[in-house]
Amino acid sequence: MAHLGSGEALGRLCSITTIILLGHRYGVITVGIYALGLTLCVYLQPVIDFGLLHVGVRLIARYPGSASEIVRRVQHRRLLMAGATLPLSLLYACLARLPFDLKVWLFLFSSIGAMYALSLDWAAWGREHLRTYSLGRALVPFCTLLAVAARHHSSGQILWWVMGGYATGFVLQIMAFRLWWARQRPAGAEVVENMEELEESLAWRRTSVMGVTWISNMAFHSIDMLMLGVMSNPEQVGLYGAAYRLLNQILVTYYLFTNVLYPRLARQTIEDRVRMLHPRYLLSLFGAGVVLAIGLAMVRHQLLTIFFGHQFLAAAALLFILSWSLPLDFLTSYLSNAYIAWGMETRVLLCAAVAAAADIVLNLIWIPVYGATAAAVNTVISYVVFLTSLALAGRSARELVARAEPQPEVLA
Repeated sequence: MAHLGSGEALGRLCSITTIILLGHRYGVITVGIYALGLTLCVYLQPVIDFGLLHVGVRLIARYPGSASEIVRRVQHRRLLMAGATLPLSLLYACLARLPFDLKVWLFLFSSIGAMYALSLDWAAWGREHLRTYSLGRALVPFCTLLAVAARHHSSGQILWWVMGGYATGFVLQIMAFRLWWARQRPAGAEVVENMEELEESLAWRRTSVMGVTWISNMAFHSIDMLMLGVMSNPEQVGLYGAAYRLLNQILVTYYLFTNVLYPRLARQTIEDRVRMLHPRYLLSLFGAGVVLAIGLAMVRHQLLTIFFGHQFLAAAALLFILSWSLPLDFLTSYLSNAYIAWGMETRVLLCAAVAAAADIVLNLIWIPVYGATAAAVNTVISYVVFLTSLALAGRSARELVARAEPQPEVLA
């Protein structure tokens, strides 16, 4: 976690500082448009990966001797999928409630985000080179922050400066990971083992399940922002984005834990899986989330004022509601990452799809009436739906039931 956190802390610091500067200097609407662009880019990533991220990491963790062949196959597919994201970006930019020039900015910004397909950050994750993985990923927010800081002394529109920094960060990230991978490859010809299993794992019918699973998981977590962009206005997006950004700083720290665990979870035996679902672990995670939720709710006004300015105090109610998703997220993130690492992505797909569908339906009904407040309440409700579904999936999984029958208290 320390290795992974070294770069994640830098990246998060740069990201939040960028939002702080934009909020204090340019206001709620600028923050809303920037948050919308980032959210759209985040959604492009699971489309580009379409299951290949977690499958590729899992394969590299299991078969390090075949890493070059795995990377070659995965990258070829990722580049094909990156081309498919451009029409989706254009469609969303056309639907967003923005002036024409900002629609153009949104499309170009998300197109730059498609450069993610060229990065080999996932290979560093699979190799468990976590410091390299995290520091390389921090290049994008770092360069974005530099661009925002430079704009203070220069002329030009701030959002276009942001786009320039974003593009520069991706170029540097791609180059850094390419150089790292060139040093990782063996000097001689690689002898690929387990070719039949590699082909089976990377088959479209297998990775598509993982791809739809991860897109459903993303929709469950952050579809609210995209729906606000189409159904509301930039001010509502900005307020919701500020509240969610503060909440996300806590969640990202927790995700260090789940990301570090993932390659190791992929190698676990049935006995290890059952042990990882013992109630004492789950209750400890839930309790930690409750403590953090209470603390965040108590200081929400001060945090919003310090980080974004007095004009963002209207987001205090949103942050109060969203804070109670923390204990629920601590459990859902842990369980969904464990299930995916154990090859149970079909069950995670069903759970995430049910939760995402509930969130989308509730948003369609209530966002036109209550705006960002409805999005916040619906987020907490969908977390309850997701956690309930994951709990049922864990109890019904054959891999766990077969081992747990003589010890029913383990999964109680």
